[in-house]
Amino acid sequence: MTTTAAPRSTDAEGSPSFWSELHTQRWDDHRYYHRSRVNQALHLLSACCFVVAYLLIPFQAALAAILGWVVAMWVRQIGHFFFEPRGFDEVNHATFAHKEEIKLGYNLRRKVVLLAIWITVPFMVWRNPTMFGTMERWTDAMSLVNQTGLLWLWLGVAGLLARTLWLALTHSPKTGFVWMIKILTDPFHDISIYYKAPAALLRGEWIDPMTHVQAFHGSTPNAAAPRPLRVTPDA
Repeated sequence: MTTTAAPRSTDAEGSPSFWSELHTQRWDDHRYYHRSRVNQALHLLSACCFVVAYLLIPFQAALAAILGWVVAMWVRQIGHFFFEPRGFDEVNHATFAHKEEIKLGYNLRRKVVLLAIWITVPFMVWRNPTMFGTMERWTDAMSLVNQTGLLWLWLGVAGLLARTLWLALTHSPKTGFVWMIKILTDPFHDISIYYKAPAALLRGEWIDPMTHVQAFHGSTPNAAAPRPLRVTPDA
């Protein structure tokens, strides 16, 4: 499946419709932050793990959180931190610093903070077995792991809602809500657009040429220019 540019539909007030803004956020996320084929392949693996985690939540919430954080999240972030090009983006005519600056969601700096909080959770549970009276005291290794997983699940929810609220206050409620829906549905979307990435790597293609993005720029004046702050999401 080839990602295409977002259609420009509007609501009754003339602002982008929900679906148009969602498509725009996904389009910008793809073209700005997923140029590396390794990153795309890692996102494919991460997305599959997240889908499994979603299915596990009603039955084994702690295990779902552990799979989501320890495997899916780290695989995903390794792609962003170590494999995405950090030089000038010739396809989109933007510097790496500028792309980091205009992210709506978690750029690399904010991700470091979030991951730092995540890694402290097991130590907090170890030092405070009841988490200030909010949980049952863990009594063995399995209950310690279970409590850690549950707290990681709530950390994910808190991180999602906190950023959504921030975007709602600093941009618009619609922008925040669209970003939240995008994040929640990213695993399914990533599978649909990056399933060919492993085959591209086997051909020796390390960077996606993004001819579809170049074609979009060629057909749309100034399309390669950096977009306003409010329309560029995180992965």
